[in-house]
Amino acid sequence: NLDQQFLEKVVEIIEDNLDNGDFDVSYIAEKVYMSNSTLYRKIKGLTGVSTNEFIRKIRLKHSLKLLQSGDYNVTESAYMTGFNNMAYYRECFKKEYGVLPSEYLK
Repeated sequence: NLDQQFLEKVVEIIEDNLDNGDFDVSYIAEKVYMSNSTLYRKIKGLTGVSTNEFIRKIRLKHSLKLLQSGDYNVTESAYMTGFNNMAYYRECFKKEYGVLPSEYLK
């Protein structure tokens, strides 16, 4: 359906820009031809979370995959998924998965 296609498009845009720390909501809104507020309402309505939270969840999911691969350490996985502040990354990771990234690796 259209909502599923829309979400897949947004996820694709986010995934294509994972390593871009300057990537933001306005960039997505521009790519899907919506205002920031319309995009927010659409994402919130479909997922129950804000656009920023949606982006953060996708980034965290990809950083988790990088950690699971065993090829990257915590810092590398954070930077490769657009987290430029390690304290913020650890805080978000712990909030999402219940443990710090370093604890997850153990």
